[in-house]
Amino acid sequence: MHAKDILIDGYGRIQEEVHDTLDGLGPDELHHRPAPGANTIAWLVWHLTRVQDDHVADAFGLGQVWLEQGWEKRFGLDLPRQDTGYGHTPAKIAKVRVDSAELLTGYYDAVHEQTLGALRSLAAKDLERVVDEGWDPPVTLGVRLVSVLSDDLQHIGQAAYLKGLVQSTGA
Repeated sequence: MHAKDILIDGYGRIQEEVHDTLDGLGPDELHHRPAPGANTIAWLVWHLTRVQDDHVADAFGLGQVWLEQGWEKRFGLDLPRQDTGYGHTPAKIAKVRVDSAELLTGYYDAVHEQTLGALRSLAAKDLERVVDEGWDPPVTLGVRLVSVLSDDLQHIGQAAYLKGLVQSTGA
């Protein structure tokens, strides 16, 4: 198995978890906060998708799906256009509101398709290319892709936990 096949499999698992986690959730569940200032399921999924969109687009020299396919307008969030959710305060988390889980899955699926296209184009040597010199050591494409994969899996795990909590308490 080639490295790109492992990455394609890993990113496919994120997509499966996004769909499983969002399945059957309405707006109240998507925006439930288990404690004041806590993340919501909607914010977690939006954020993991924005990070994947931003980082993969940047690493491969692509445009962000968020901006180029009109998702920013469809969401209509009162946030800066390039916002990914990094460092959000509780007030900014509260601004990420959606009418349905389908909006989140639609955006994730569009980002996933762009990610798959980029991953399929990879040659092994591409993974060694430096994509961010702002770190010591500089970040290679391989490290960036694994970092996004790890971050996304953590966030979807948090969202799945929150779904179970919401559904078990009827909150």
